[in-house]
Order: sequence, then structure tokens, then C-alpha cells
Amino acid sequence: MTTTGSERRMDALARRPYADVLIVGGGINGLATFRELALQGVDVALVERGDFVSGASAASSHMIHGGIRYLENGEFRLVNEAVTERNGLLRIAPHYVSPLQTTIPIFTTLSGVLSAPLRFLRHGGGRPSERGAALIKIGLVIYDSFSRAGGQVPRHEFHGRKRALEQLPRLNPRVKYTATYWDASLHDPERLALDVLRDGLAAGRGRARAVNYTTASRVENGRVVLRDLETGEETPFAASVVVNASGPWTDLTNAALDHPTAYMGGTKGSHIVLDNPELLEATGGRELFFEHSDGRIVLIYPLKGRVLVGTTDLEHDMADPIVCTEEEVDYFFELIGHVLPGIEVDRSQIVYRFAGVRPLPGHGDVAPGFVSRDYRVESAPLAGSPDTTVLSLVGGKWTTFRASAEHLADRVLGLLSQPRLRSTRGLPIGGGRGYPTTERTRRQWLATHEGGYGLERAATLLDRYGTVAADVIEAIAIDDDDQPLATLPSYSTGELRHLARTEAVVHLDDMLLRRTSLAFTGAVSSESAAEIAEAIAPVLGWSIDKRQVEVQRALARVHAADPAWPAPDSMPASPASR
Repeated sequence: MTTTGSERRMDALARRPYADVLIVGGGINGLATFRELALQGVDVALVERGDFVSGASAASSHMIHGGIRYLENGEFRLVNEAVTERNGLLRIAPHYVSPLQTTIPIFTTLSGVLSAPLRFLRHGGGRPSERGAALIKIGLVIYDSFSRAGGQVPRHEFHGRKRALEQLPRLNPRVKYTATYWDASLHDPERLALDVLRDGLAAGRGRARAVNYTTASRVENGRVVLRDLETGEETPFAASVVVNASGPWTDLTNAALDHPTAYMGGTKGSHIVLDNPELLEATGGRELFFEHSDGRIVLIYPLKGRVLVGTTDLEHDMADPIVCTEEEVDYFFELIGHVLPGIEVDRSQIVYRFAGVRPLPGHGDVAPGFVSRDYRVESAPLAGSPDTTVLSLVGGKWTTFRASAEHLADRVLGLLSQPRLRSTRGLPIGGGRGYPTTERTRRQWLATHEGGYGLERAATLLDRYGTVAADVIEAIAIDDDDQPLATLPSYSTGELRHLARTEAVVHLDDMLLRRTSLAFTGAVSSESAAEIAEAIAPVLGWSIDKRQVEVQRALARVHAADPAWPAPDSMPASPASR
């Protein structure tokens, strides 16, 4: 992917401080636009002020979905596009995107617990009234209709109380019906985004460059000054087009570019991850999706042996911390009790909390749940450089990242007077290329690539990385000191060193939060963090003191929203050696 280390990272920009296109923002929309442009042969550079996929894109509900509730807003174009992209991602990213069975518990016939799927079906103004089985049925019929062309998932089903409780016996016994339909699970969003980045870098053949921990700090003499946040080094950078893909920070980025805007009005969404086997079993392996009593859409979702519970939809000032609050945790526990009343949950079962701000447009007094999830592109000249255009992406979501990037790239190509050379529609992403989707082809792939490590180990790596696992297995084979971690034996030191070497890892928390799902599943402890830091230290050039600093930094970030976690200065230091 990219080289490691701050000096080498900035050298990629300083050696050639210009490009046709500069993208600011390394979330999924920025990375997808980077891939699109690189595939068209465009000289493109991307900077991200934190780690790649560490902002809004890291706080998703881990779903690729058509957005049934957007029908209520009359957003038929968006729903059609989202369903089309969902079906497409099931094909081009099967290593990380898979069908997800989703069930809506319904407690009344004529006024239910899911908002009406069509805005014109509301009864009067104000907060939308609760909806029942009849209106949910209408919404699902319409939703299914969007999947007719190339559909990848089954159509919806309706069941009465008896059948519903047979399938999900822990449901609230007051349930009258359940509606079950299919969307898609995105079980490793950060790794899918890294695959998108990897594809862009490969397609760019040296003309495509991407660096993390680098910000667009200001404009001087018609150039964007890029600042390495690790070293303070600055590089004036020239581009014909600047793409602002910084999500909920779009207005802040434009202000830094001397072009104040007020495009954004993002809302905060929080989640918790629970280690509760009883709750996990009660889901029956499916997502429970419903409207709580306050009108918010919420979900209970089994994932990686844990249960993801979310999400809130709260107005948020970008100057405030983005954290999952204790009040939100109380809210999640209340909604679990509403749907699965016999299951006890408490804070000791929370293994991870996270929150993010949706990159929504400004919406005045429109309730957060009814703000459009569609996207648009705004255009303006760069301050002091009328020949340079700034394109700002307003909106965007995980499901439609390929489509929005395609649209944005076409705008860029028009400004550059360059033709589109190829489409990304149907083009496999990263480890989805050649991914075995049947048991027979899976056995064949494992037999070919197990590398002497055994089929079980190869299967773990295939599930973790898709067909990119072949590169991981090859790297492990030439690592003379590869061994399973004592604290996390499903990972090995050679595997983690390969990630650190090839995936632009700068800090230990990059590894724990985004290159792996260790934080999400609650597998990060002082001991495991210290062991991983020791394993990757030779690749990143960390001294013993630096390792201790990285362990404390990583633990503080992994447990940032957990009030029970000790303050950084009271946490144990990592051992000098094992």
C-alpha cells in the first residue's frame, strides 16, 4: 500500500508537490473517489488528517442497505440507487459484504413501530405517528420492487404472532407480527476501505499517492499547504481540482481553504457492542430493526460473536467531542428491554463503544431522522487561484460510496477535459477479486494457498482478508520469527508485521481499531496491546520508550468512551521485553 514512517510519507508529496487532483479526506467517499480517478489514469493525491477511515466512516452500523425508511421521505432515486449498489457490492466485495436477514417486530395492525415507508401516508403533521403491519407491508412491497433487476436477496415475508415467536421465542410476547426482509452485512468496513485504497494505489502506478496524518492547513499563493501532523513539516501543493471529501468536517475544511461554507448539518450516531451470549442467541442470527417509542430507528445486530446495538440520531456541534454518552447507553438498554424484555444487560457486558457524525446536509428545523441521506456536489474556485476548482461532497453513505465516487469523478474528469476510460460498476474490490463463493471453490483456493500452514489457518486468513490473504501467507512464509501471539493466538507476529509494513500503519491504535477488529470485539487489553506493539516495533522503528507511549495512546483511544477505564497516566506501561 504506502510506505511507513512520517518522513517517507511526506516525501511522497514533497518530491512532486503537484497533481491534477488533490482529495482532502480519507474516509470511504474520498478513498472511493481516489480509486475512480486512479483507474482513469488521473494524477491524483489524497491526504487524510488522521488515519485512513478513522472518522465518520469508522462509526457505521456495519450494514449495506437500500434504506427502506428513506421511502418515507419520498427519496425513490436514492433507494433505487442504494438497492442497486447493495446488490453490486454483494458481487464485487463478497469477502466483506454478505446477505443480512432483518426482522421488524410489529406490535399493532394499523399503527406500528416502524415509520410509514411513504411520506404521503403520514396522518397529519408533527412527529410521525407510529405505523403498523399494513403500512410496513406497503413499504416492503415497494422496497422489493427495486430489487427486481439483478436482485441478490430474497423477498420479504410476513408472519403472525405464533410463527414469529416460534422463530424468535425471546421476542416481547405482545408482538403481533414480524416482517422479515434482506439487506446486507458489512462486517469489516475499515478493511473494505483499505482494499479500495489499495486498488487505487495499484491502478495509479506511482501517479496516485495517498498519505495519512496529513492535513490541508491553509492556502498560500494559490496552493494548498499540506501539514504532516506527526512532524509539523509543511508542503505547498498545487492541483487543478481540489476535492473536499472530509464528510462532516467539510465546512471546516473549506474554512481552512479560505472559503467559508455552511453546507453541513450532521447528526451523531452512537453504538455499543455487547458480549452477552443470551442476547446473541435471542437474535436468531438476524438483525432486529424497529422504531423505538421516540420514533428513532434502532437495531440489534449479531456480529463477530458480539451484539451491536445502535443507533442514536442527535444534533451535534462539530466543536464538541464525538463520544457515546452514558445517556445513550441507558437508551440502548431501554430499547433492548422493549423488544427482548426477558434478557438482562448491564454495562459490564459492553466491550466497545463508538460514535460518529453522519455527513448530512444542513437541515434547519427538519427532524434528524427525516434529513435526506442523498448527496450532492458543490463547486467554487480556490481562494487566490481562480483556475483551481474546489468540489465539495455534501452527504454520502457507505452503501452508495461507489456511485457517489463515480458521480464525483465524472465532475472532475469534465473539469480536466479527460474521458472516462473504464467503469467501476461490477469491478471487484481488493480481496473480493477471485473470492471463492462456493464450498467447492473455497476448498480449491485453500488447498492452493495454504502455504504449509494448514487449511484452518489459511481459512482464517481468507475470511479476514479475502483473496489478499495470499499476500499475507507469502509474507508470513518469509518472516523468520513468525509465531502466534500469546494473548491473541488467532493472530501471528508475522501477519501483524506485514500489515504494519504494507498498510500505512503509523500508530498502534491504527492496528487495533482499523487494520483488525480487535477493538470492536473487546480483545484489546494492556497485555495484548503491549504484545502487538512489541511485534510491530521492528517494522516501525519503535524504541522501548516509544512502544510504551504507543500502548498508552492506543488504550486511551480504544476505551475513550468507557468511564470505567483508567486515565492514561494510571495505566500500566508495556513491558520492556517479553
